[in-house]
Amino acid sequence: MIRFTMGLNMLLLLAMVATNILSLYHLSSNLQSKPPAPAAVPDHLLHQLRTIRATINHLTRLQSTATETTSSAKKSRPTIPSDLLIYTHISPIASSCKDYPELLYQYMNYIPFSLCPSDALLAESLILRGCHPLPRRRCFSRTTSTNPSSLPTTPFGTIPENTVIWSQYSNCKSFTCLARFNSEMGFDMKVEKSRFLEYKSDLDLPISQLLQVSKSAKSVIRLALDIGGGTGTFAAQMRLQNVTVITTTMNLGAPYNEAVALRGLVPLHVPLQQRLPVFDGVVDLVRCGHAVNRWIPVTAMEFLFFDVDRVLRGGGYFWLDHFFSKKVDLEKVFMPLIGKLVYKKVKWAVANKTDSSGLKNGEVYLTALLQKPVSR
Repeated sequence: MIRFTMGLNMLLLLAMVATNILSLYHLSSNLQSKPPAPAAVPDHLLHQLRTIRATINHLTRLQSTATETTSSAKKSRPTIPSDLLIYTHISPIASSCKDYPELLYQYMNYIPFSLCPSDALLAESLILRGCHPLPRRRCFSRTTSTNPSSLPTTPFGTIPENTVIWSQYSNCKSFTCLARFNSEMGFDMKVEKSRFLEYKSDLDLPISQLLQVSKSAKSVIRLALDIGGGTGTFAAQMRLQNVTVITTTMNLGAPYNEAVALRGLVPLHVPLQQRLPVFDGVVDLVRCGHAVNRWIPVTAMEFLFFDVDRVLRGGGYFWLDHFFSKKVDLEKVFMPLIGKLVYKKVKWAVANKTDSSGLKNGEVYLTALLQKPVSR
């Protein structure tokens, strides 16, 4: 019995050794055999792989180093460039909408296939916060009950009263009321008719002088952009000189956009921090009025100035009209900022701001006409 058991164990051992030998022989023969040639990779696939690899390398370079934390296992996170992070808060891109869910909910809360709510000011509040809401696709815009049979033949005629939805404005319900409330708002056509025509101080730049400057420099002004142009009076005066001016304006409690349109001019309902909706290098003149002042964050103003540079053609003019700031800020902040453009100073006038706010805060006015280099 013992002999039989030992023989059986020996047989099993021999079988196991033989199996291992055969396995090693088969493996070695496969390794020595020549593998089949790989299929050629298409050129377009190679291009995509190189693009993916370059993108990964770029993102890897932007990745921040690991921050010091109590947990050594915490991995580093990619950082967002500071300029891009600032721009997401000041520019009308969709990421800003998430910061104002209550306003966005109010704007999108309407009855489908009926009249849209009369809440233009709500939409403007979102726009000023850098959130341009999508157009409502399932409600119909409101219109006035009557339309004028005729419009003013000149941009300084009486503006029709019944072409505005006045229910969304709380202070006044007519242009006459607005003109009487404050003649500086731009709704009194008797006052507006003489604006940009007279020279009262060094801060003024009459249109006749502006056109003479451009003519002397052999730089024709045909198309202009008026940033923060109110009711469009500068565009109206330039229209009489056969110059087309597009006016950017916000309503801010009064029908500025409606007034510009009713004067036969072109309004653009865009805030100061939005990229100018104009192609590169096609504008002869950009004017910035009272809306551009020291209350704008410096970073936002820098974006604005360089966007002005983008749309201006070579030899075009940048006009800062009655820009106001504290005197110390003008010297230490805004003059270096303007200097970054490396424009030629055609006119540069500074004077004290003599109203109550100016006297209290030590503010000054700056009127500057700058010319962009013809070539760079």
